[in-house]
Amino acid sequence: MEGKYTLPKDGGLIEKDVPRDLLHRYEKMPTRVFQTEQAGVTYLADMIVQMLCKHNAEHGQDDFYEDFNPFVLGLTTGRTPVGLYRELVKRYERGEVSFRNVVVYSLDEFYPIEQSNPQSRNYRIHHEFLNHIDIRPENIHILDGTVAADEISHYSEVYDKVGRINLMIIGVGEQGQIGFNEPGSYEKSRTRLVQLSHNSRKVQSEFFHNMNETPKMAITMGIDTIMRADKVVLMAWGEGKASVIRDIVEGDVTSLVPASFLQRHSNMEVVVDENAASLLTREVAPWLVGPCEWTPRFMRKAVVWLCGKVNKPILKLTHNDYIENSLGELLEAAGSFNQINIRVFNDLQHTITGWPGGKPNADDSTRPVPSTPFPKRVLIFSPHPDDDVISMGGTFIRLVEHGHDVHVAYETSGNVAVHDDVVLQHIDTAKELGFGDRFAEIEEVIRTKREKETEPRVLLDLKGAIRRAEAKAAVRSFGLPASHVHFLNLPFYETGGVKKGQLTEADIEIVVKLLREIQPDQIYAAGDLSDPHGTHRVCIEAVLAALEVVKEDEWLQRCHMWLYRGAWMEWDLGMVDMAVPLSPDELIKKRHAIYRHVSQKDIVPFPGSDTREFWQRAEERTQHTAMLYDKLGMAEYQAIEVFVKMF
Repeated sequence: MEGKYTLPKDGGLIEKDVPRDLLHRYEKMPTRVFQTEQAGVTYLADMIVQMLCKHNAEHGQDDFYEDFNPFVLGLTTGRTPVGLYRELVKRYERGEVSFRNVVVYSLDEFYPIEQSNPQSRNYRIHHEFLNHIDIRPENIHILDGTVAADEISHYSEVYDKVGRINLMIIGVGEQGQIGFNEPGSYEKSRTRLVQLSHNSRKVQSEFFHNMNETPKMAITMGIDTIMRADKVVLMAWGEGKASVIRDIVEGDVTSLVPASFLQRHSNMEVVVDENAASLLTREVAPWLVGPCEWTPRFMRKAVVWLCGKVNKPILKLTHNDYIENSLGELLEAAGSFNQINIRVFNDLQHTITGWPGGKPNADDSTRPVPSTPFPKRVLIFSPHPDDDVISMGGTFIRLVEHGHDVHVAYETSGNVAVHDDVVLQHIDTAKELGFGDRFAEIEEVIRTKREKETEPRVLLDLKGAIRRAEAKAAVRSFGLPASHVHFLNLPFYETGGVKKGQLTEADIEIVVKLLREIQPDQIYAAGDLSDPHGTHRVCIEAVLAALEVVKEDEWLQRCHMWLYRGAWMEWDLGMVDMAVPLSPDELIKKRHAIYRHVSQKDIVPFPGSDTREFWQRAEERTQHTAMLYDKLGMAEYQAIEVFVKMF
């Protein structure tokens, strides 16, 4: 199912009036930015099909190997290319393209690893792509993670002598890795065995369940091998890649960011979605690139950016501050600097409200939420069983305390994020309380788990039960009744492993049923795309797809949808529509609700690169937001949770 989630836009760069050279003036390699990953994938699939058809037209496509004149395609693995591979398989199934005249070389492989291991690059590229097209088996060349170490140099010679790769499709790691060429890699490096850094192993450990099972070495095409391809396309999707895309596209060439060497390639292209491009200059400060449409929201974005540049609150900005930082066009469009300062100050101040459900019997002309109806029916969607209290716990508590009819829907079970030891602890607790002794039975289930297989269903069910109990305890701590807690257990998540399935109509129907049952006046959903497991992305797509189904329902016409962020990032203040301040006591209540999620405390199985506990991330993030409001000249608060209005 194609992804449709994009953030609301208001104003911005008028690209049709900007010469291409100006649009890309800060970029050191050609970069195409698409609204969604699917749009980028469609562009790439079109490119590959066109190149293949052109090659076949020029060189023929024979069934006899001796007459074979191949198109040589270099391919990456991992999460990034999955959408592209699915699209290419669709094109093949529709008869738009054949891969019989293609030779494939893969970019990298873990070492040592069996080809049958589901986490191996070999297995994944076959499972996700090669098994579904008409490529000849003898034309598939994938680095072998089972060869003896002393054979790798000979094996590598085959790769490096392939000649020209016609098209190399690659992704990029969070530190600029291409393949497993780690920071510090030599520009003239060839295909070789490499030691994986601790950070790379930590990133990959989510696929191997823990660091102990994650390979310490890998085989990778070298940078020089990649650079010798006729054309290289680097693709990246999502906010998690925004920082490295900025470094690659606008930074200097350095071995510390291996992908930056691609700036020296004569036929190189970067293809990204808006989220991965979010830190490029044309997205962060488009007024530096060309003419803009100056809507009130976009004006605020520029002024908040300017305050950061000159380190001043809004009402202290001067005419020279605007002129010296390329915002003269804003002065021409919106009037004097004093008028702009006051307008933006008021605009930002009006985002602040202690009444996220609306204040009854109040003038709501400058408030983010209407005063009627009151109380409201509120539905909070939480991708995992703790995202609600982590990301908007203070607002959640406030809505309940104000008397609104609040419901929370946990979209996935979160079962894979529970350690086996936690399960045994709960089973032992039940035994000690006299509710039956199943400790030996469950201990044996855990002992006999097989590394390459999904977890036993009995164990997953126990882990899901633990997370449900924790979620109910969390919301019970501030008064939400159990009847208002909904566990959707969306099927896409229930694979028994870290890798999830695709969103289907079965998932969407579950969300549609709940929406029509509750008919909310307010919807809150996680608009975060930095979740390292991708679950948040699928969950917001499920909600949006369900809303598309019910778009003609009468109740939806009066409903408003608010987006909160996950545990990893926060909204830019230029985008914020509602800011809910929290007192010190409310912050403690929120922390105590997060504490109820005991299985996620201290020993989270997949914490990512951020080692802080979730309550620490939540508090530091919301306190930082409050500090930013304070620096802009607003009132000083202990913490602030912020939201973007979807509709």
